[in-house]
Parts: sequence; structure tokens; C-alpha cells
Amino acid sequence: MSRFQEFVSELRRRRVFRAIVAYAIAVFAVLQVVEPVMHGLDLPEWVLRAVVIALGVGFPIVVVLAWAFDLKATGIERAGASATAPKGARLALLLVGVGMLFAAPGFVYYFVFGGGAGRARSGASGPDLPSIAVLPFVDMSPQRDQEYFSDGLAEEILNALAHVDGLRVTGRTSSFSFKGRNDDLRAIGQKLNVGTVLEGSVRKEGNRIRVTAQVVKVADGFHLWSETYDRELAGVFSVQDDIARSVVEALKVRLLPGQAPRPEARSTANSEAYTQFLIGRQMFNRNSMDGLKRSAEAFQRAVALDPGFAPAWAALSMALDAVHDDADGGAARRNALAAADKAIALDPSLAEGYNARGILRARLDWDWKGAEADLERALALQPGDAVTQRRYGILRLLLGRPTEAIDSLRKAVDLDPLSAIAWSWLAKAYVATGQGDQALAAARRATEIAPDSEDLKGTQAVLDLLQGRAAQVLPAILTVPDEGQRLLGEALVEHDLGHEAAAGKALSTLVEKYPKKAYEVASVYAWYGDRDRAFEWFDRAVAAHDSALADVRYDPLLSKIRGDPRYAMLLRRMNFPAD
Repeated sequence: MSRFQEFVSELRRRRVFRAIVAYAIAVFAVLQVVEPVMHGLDLPEWVLRAVVIALGVGFPIVVVLAWAFDLKATGIERAGASATAPKGARLALLLVGVGMLFAAPGFVYYFVFGGGAGRARSGASGPDLPSIAVLPFVDMSPQRDQEYFSDGLAEEILNALAHVDGLRVTGRTSSFSFKGRNDDLRAIGQKLNVGTVLEGSVRKEGNRIRVTAQVVKVADGFHLWSETYDRELAGVFSVQDDIARSVVEALKVRLLPGQAPRPEARSTANSEAYTQFLIGRQMFNRNSMDGLKRSAEAFQRAVALDPGFAPAWAALSMALDAVHDDADGGAARRNALAAADKAIALDPSLAEGYNARGILRARLDWDWKGAEADLERALALQPGDAVTQRRYGILRLLLGRPTEAIDSLRKAVDLDPLSAIAWSWLAKAYVATGQGDQALAAARRATEIAPDSEDLKGTQAVLDLLQGRAAQVLPAILTVPDEGQRLLGEALVEHDLGHEAAAGKALSTLVEKYPKKAYEVASVYAWYGDRDRAFEWFDRAVAAHDSALADVRYDPLLSKIRGDPRYAMLLRRMNFPAD
């Protein structure tokens, strides 16, 4: 013990501790400069690790030098020897040990808590890198009248990046939910579970635009990349492609062969057609019936101005499908299918065309193989697209493969965590596999995101009905604005409450006022357990080619009739593939 105290005293006499403190301050200062410079130059992570290790090794070197030499007013002199101090190999080991002892806290902090192994562990539970969310660009134009243009530009970049292999791109619903808000970019990245965020602005004056864009690293807020583009309006597609390619290069992501952003597949020589296309997309994303109708009108103007504009045909297909009215005998959906066919004919490499056509082929023509081929093609072209993953999950559910549907829908909500419709379909898939708790959790998440959605309220009502909570459901059912849906809900809930007269009245009114809702009437009788009347109405639905029949394989209201031979016959009539 006395020798150790003598050694410590000698360290103090030779001012070794002072040298260590001075070096530690210098190391801290160097790291404060090196890390932001490294990120600014987009250098790989191993460069920072190498710097940290080199600085850590410097501690024992500083201890040895401080022991051997002394800094005096006259210059650096060799320190005087002490008779009691250790010597030789023992001294060398002790000095190196002291240096490593002081370096150890820094190594532990960096490799366990701050970086190195710690970063590897946090990456396993946090966002899988590389990943990015493209936020809506801000309209900085003098009149603030170019919102449709700035939104459209951000969405085009998002779509282009979704083609990149190895890059996880957050879906539009989630990214655009932050529009008009002033949230911290790091907070946004954490909410969306991504490692980087792309933001930007658009300033349009006359026929010129200035686009600024930057990629921010969520973990520390440092900018990985930024750029400003000044272009003529006619060159907007080259701007989109330039930004997408620069982001890909900045994130060091390998591109799939042939899957780099393709400006030539999205361009149109007609600037007014493109303007109408952007307006249509802005209207479509308002998620209101009025917005959907106005979007269809804008897309129709776009294809009239440029009949060869494939993305506009695909968007028109989506809009017509969204605004379809059962009273028109399926005319709107037939037009939607024709528009999707046109988009694919014009550009066979456009994922949006296959995406639009897939579900339409399933619901309209019961062409299950064709629908699956379309959506698999869309996924091959754009594997990182949340909407495609969601639609593929829906198709798998329609085909009676709920476990596979859950897999696709989980990917959809991972890509687009604030998409209420994706969470709602995930809830339906969980119901089909008997996972009630997971279904309720997914439905609640959907309702938290979109509390006013009538479709989501219907999903929640069915879940409550399945759980035997009819009394809890009734007040909500009575406030549903859509009369047809309200009557359907009343017929189901009043029956479960034992109010047969009220249930019968609601069902009779549904049949009288909405004779084309054959599938809904059949599902009510199926829930009652009245098989004969259920299949009578299923026959009517088949004769009318009711598109709602596509839900027959997973609909929880049909659980009491699935053992009936007529159910298997119904599936054959609808061309479902054999299990």
C-alpha cells in the first residue's frame, strides 16, 4: 500500500494528472469538431470509431510522456528520477495501465452507451437504417398559391425513392400528417421510426421555380445533404429526379438494376396537364367525397390534355374507384378499370397502374389470379410503397389467407404508421385469425389517428359485437349519418339485444330502401343463423355481381354459415381458387 501511495505521489510530482486533464479537454474539443464534420462530409461511421480509438490510445502515450518529461519555463526537460519509483518493464506496465484507466470511461460511454455496440443495439430496436420520411414541401411563393405544386413535388420524390432497394420510405399518409406543423425534425423522425427526414421548400415566380431540399439525420439533427435547384418550370421532372438521386447518393443506398427513379416515365410535355395532375392529387388526398370527385375531374382534364400521360390515367383509376356509387350499376368502377388498363398499356413499368388495377380485378371480375399477379408486379416495381403493401394485404385477406394478410399489413403500417385505413384492415385480418386482443388494439390505433372516420366506427362496432358488447354499440350505431349503414347496424345490434321487433323493422327498411345491398342483407341473415334466407340473398348478390361479395371469405358476420355446403358452392361460383 505504501508503494502504491509513493507511486501516486510521484505521478503528482511529475504533473501527470494535470497532463491527463489537459489531454481529456483536448479530446473533447476534437470530437466536437470531428463528428459534425464527418456527418457533413457524409463519411462512414467507421471513421468516427477510428478517431475515438486513436484518441483513446493517446491517453497512455500522454502518461508516459508526462512521466518522462517536464514542461518548464526554459523548455521541455527530462524529469528527474526517483529512487523509490518503479523502473523497467514494471514501470511501463503501470504507466500504460494508468493511461488506459483514464481512457476506459470514454470507451465505455462511446461503445456501450453512445456509439459502437450501443448504436448497433439501438439500431436493432429503433428504425432500420437507411430509412427516410419525405415531408411536404413548403410553398414559399409570393402569393402562397402553389401548394398543389409543392405537395406534388414532394410526393413525386417520395414515389421515386420508394423504388430504391434497401431504403425504407415512410408512406405519404404519415409523412404528410405533419403538414403545416412546426414539429422538431428529430421528433418527427422518432414518431415515424426513420433515421433521416427530407424537407424542402418551393418558390415559384412566373415560369421559374427554386427548390431547396435537405436531409437531416434524426439521431443528432445534423444535415447529411442539402441542395438548391433553380429551374424553368418545364424542367420540373428533372428537378424531381435530381433531388431523388442526390438523396440516394447521400444515404449510400444501392439501387436495384433498372429501379432508379425514372423521370422519363413520369414526364409530360404539357405543363397544364401536369398542373391538373397535381391539383387532382391534392384533392384526392383530402379524403373527402367532395375532394375525391374534384380529383377525378382534374385527372380527367389531365388525360384529355395529354392522353399519353400514364400516371394521370393510373390516378384517375384510383379516383373513380373511390367515388363509385353502387346505384350506377358499377359504371364508375368499370371506367376505373379501363383507366388502369390504359395506364399499364402506356407504361408497363408504372407500379401505380398495377396497383390500381389489382383490387378492381378482384372486386369487379373476381379475377383473383389476375389481381394477385398485378399486385405482385406492383410490389416488384415498388417494394417500399405502403399503399401497395396495404392493397396486397387486403387481397390476401379477400383470398382467405389472413395470416399472410397480417404479414403484408404489418409492413404497411411499419411504412406508414399514421395510416388509419392500414390499421383498420390489420384489425380485420386479426379478427379473421381469432386474435381478438390484437384486433382491438389495431382498431383503437386507427380510431386514434382518424376519430371521425365512419368506416373505422363500423369496424369498431363489429369488433364490439363479436365481443358481446351490443349494448355498448347501439348508441354509436344510432348516430351513423349513412342511413344504409345505420339500418344494417341496427338490424345486427337489436337482434343481439333480443329486440326482435326493432331488428326486423330495421332489416325490412333496409331491404325496401336499398334493394341493391343484397350482400349486406345476406350478412344480416347469416349473423342470425338463418342459412336459407342468407343464401337466397347471396344468390341475388351473385346475379347482380355485387362487388361487396369479395369480402365473403373473411367477413366475421358469416361465421355461422361457413360449414354449409352452399358456402363452398358460393366460393366456386365466384372463381375463388381451391384451398
